[in-house]
Amino acid sequence: MTQDNRESWLNRVAAGMAPLFEVLDAPLPARVRVAIGFTSAGRKGKAIGECWDNRLSADGHFEIFIRPDLAHAPDAMPAQIAAILAHELIHAAVGIPAGHGKAFKRIALGLGLVGPMRATTPGEAFLSAIAPILDAVGPLPHARLDTDGESTAPKKQKTRMLKCECATCGYTVRTARKWLELAGAPLCPIEDHGRMEHEPLDDDDSEPEE
Repeated sequence: MTQDNRESWLNRVAAGMAPLFEVLDAPLPARVRVAIGFTSAGRKGKAIGECWDNRLSADGHFEIFIRPDLAHAPDAMPAQIAAILAHELIHAAVGIPAGHGKAFKRIALGLGLVGPMRATTPGEAFLSAIAPILDAVGPLPHARLDTDGESTAPKKQKTRMLKCECATCGYTVRTARKWLELAGAPLCPIEDHGRMEHEPLDDDDSEPEE
């Protein structure tokens, strides 16, 4: 069966995994919504998946996001994304406050996930269990997104120009930090107004992450 979009595929896989959770006495919540998208830290963040508590959703859904720029080969991607989805579904099943503690670990190991609980990977048992689900759902309509190219995202400002202002008349100019460090603030062109004041020379010229 071919799915129309990524979200349809993800939700079908989640539904297919529901019986696996039932066997472990950890039924999935009735309202779970899954999507491909960057996590709250943006594309520079390290998290490959994220689950938001249903109390934060206007219609009471657990909201799961899986980032679109995973680096695995296309043939490995469906199982990789299914394993990330399983990890986030465990959070929904045990509740976000449970973190990666005992309740989380019990279900993760029961599903066949291995490795540190904060960064689980699919073990052989998981791959065996998920294979028929992936076969039934069909190909994943997704390809890795290269985030190093062109987009409509704001360009990072490489050199921040600092504002200098005359305290007497308000005349303003902007100059690079290096000139303020080398020569100090410029003089106001109006006679006797003296040297301008400038913004602090902090150590962080970078823009905040999205």
